[in-house]
Amino acid sequence: MIDKDANVLLIYTGGTIGMVENAYTGALEPFNFSHLHSNVPEIKRLKFKVDTCLFDPPIDSSDVSPAKWKEIVKVIEQHYDRFDGFVILHGTDTMAYTASALGLMLQNLTKPVILTGSQLPIGKLRTDGKENLITALEIAADKFADGSGRPIVPEVCIYLQNLLMRGVRTTKVNADNFSAFNSPNYPYLAEAGVNIRYEDQFILKPDYDKPVDFHSDLDSHVTILKLFPGIREEAVRAVLSIPGLKGVVLETYGSGNAFQDKWFVDLLQEAIHQGIAIVNVTQCLYGGVQMGRYENGQHLQKVNVASGYDITTEAALAKLMILFGEGESPEQVRRLMELPLCGELTVR
Repeated sequence: MIDKDANVLLIYTGGTIGMVENAYTGALEPFNFSHLHSNVPEIKRLKFKVDTCLFDPPIDSSDVSPAKWKEIVKVIEQHYDRFDGFVILHGTDTMAYTASALGLMLQNLTKPVILTGSQLPIGKLRTDGKENLITALEIAADKFADGSGRPIVPEVCIYLQNLLMRGVRTTKVNADNFSAFNSPNYPYLAEAGVNIRYEDQFILKPDYDKPVDFHSDLDSHVTILKLFPGIREEAVRAVLSIPGLKGVVLETYGSGNAFQDKWFVDLLQEAIHQGIAIVNVTQCLYGGVQMGRYENGQHLQKVNVASGYDITTEAALAKLMILFGEGESPEQVRRLMELPLCGELTVR
């Protein structure tokens, strides 16, 4: 049920959705969000209040960084008590990384934080941006009709092209279509048609007796190592020898398998002994890591590589940054990488 007294904060960080075409030059430019209602007149028909917050200058999606994630979290924390929900306009290229980071940085979230964007500028005739924006705002304002005043979706999500997805479960799968995102290993939280159909059994339930835990310390001394047939020892050694490296997302084959060359296993073992946490994630879009399933996965398990189960690469990377940012030891990081903190993985 849409709360007519709800107050939603719309945060524009950047991205295609906030662009309009200059009538004289044809160039895409950010429009002035102080004139939001004139650019998107449909917002006037909403029955609740929408305030805006503009990142100035706007952030191109490719320029998003952990520092920008901290800025977004700071905005939400500063305004948390004043608003019923938050909608973040963001470029789609790195949206899954930001959604994963925010999902892990905002623990025990009790209000909706919905990221959305578009593949076409909001000023284009065929834009997908207006529907994405309007529905994301409605979801952020939606509450249960039982009088409790509690939101239906108290977690970080991505809404695009009729689908609401858990942020830490998403990945971008298409650069051209409006259906740009998917949640490969977790059900959709809602689907918008004539009505918004929520799947309540899949939505996180916070502890309303406890405060929101805002995490703002991130350590970016982490990296991704993607295996491929023919990868050379020098390449792996170079990655694992990055100065100050603390964590590695190891993208393996299938259910967590890797080749068994002695030099490779020795390098992993040496890195782990030096305090580098290594987490195994699959290169496959669907399914997850089961290192005990085949011999080529068992040798990773034996040298203490952590299992990421069905976590996405985006979420695994963000989780490493956050855990090391909190000052956790490598042993504790490896342990926590195998446990769900906000629904980012399913332990098998």
